[in-house]
Amino acid sequence: MVKLYALSTCPWCKKVKLLLDGKAIKYEAIDVDLAEGEVQRQALAEVEKLTGKRAFPVTVIGETVIQGYKEEELERALENEA
Repeated sequence: MVKLYALSTCPWCKKVKLLLDGKAIKYEAIDVDLAEGEVQRQALAEVEKLTGKRAFPVTVIGETVIQGYKEEELERALENEA
C-alpha cells in the first residue's frame, strides 16, 4: 500500500503523483491543505509522527517513509514493495 501526504500547491508533491501515476501505482493521496477539520488534524499528526516535522511530500511505501521528492529512493521502495 502506498500513501502520499501532499499539499495541492506543492510542485514536489505533484512530481511524486506523476511518478506514481506514470508507473500505474495505486495509492491513497491526502492533500492536507484541502482536508478539513479532524481529517486535516489527523493527517498533520501522522506526518509529524512519521518525519518529526511538517514538510511535504511524505510518501509511505510499505514500511518505508520518504520525505520530499527523492526519485531514486521512491523507485527503490516501489521495487521492493512489488
